[in-house]
Amino acid sequence: MSTRRALAQQLGVVAGFDSPRTDLEQYPTPPEVAASIVHVADTQGDIVDATVLDLGTGTGMLALGTALRGAERVVGVDLDRDALSTARQNERRVGARTTVEWCCGDATDPPLCPSGPTTVLMNPPFGAQDGNEHADRAFLDAAASLADVSYSVHNEGSRTFVESFAADNAGEVTHAFAAELDLERQFPFHESETHTVDAEVFRIEWQDDARATD
Repeated sequence: MSTRRALAQQLGVVAGFDSPRTDLEQYPTPPEVAASIVHVADTQGDIVDATVLDLGTGTGMLALGTALRGAERVVGVDLDRDALSTARQNERRVGARTTVEWCCGDATDPPLCPSGPTTVLMNPPFGAQDGNEHADRAFLDAAASLADVSYSVHNEGSRTFVESFAADNAGEVTHAFAAELDLERQFPFHESETHTVDAEVFRIEWQDDARATD
């Protein structure tokens, strides 16, 4: 297993969005944050011998991180065909040993029915845009219906919501840690060239009950 720092360096070549969409809240996951999430998932035994789904994969950062760590199968799902085109280019850049399947579709209702151990990794929209409030809830719904375990990034202060959602859907938050998303200016309403978003990452174990009701 490579170190977290080495993984972050490998993911440093991953290109971001050419034309990010505000309606999808498309922000790149920084390689350091992606490496931390993937490293924790790997040390918990959630990567090797598992199918990994990256819901709302964007340009593929989390999917490629797990592919570099030797997941059995990796699928990245996103609505944006342009982003998936960049993800395919990024796959060639990182040279992962696991081939990633890129699926164009709704990440909150993906056309997938994985078998065997399944892990979801995702950096969903925080719901910061008007009309997009609570967007991360739909992603958690998808994770509950598909995964044995999930890792998701949420806005700082989301722990009560995430723990409550998990408890209501046969899940349990087992790990939580802070993350800083250092983002470059992407949209006209951004006032500075760079800004930092304080976030939290949650690992949730889902029971079969959540998938049985899907």
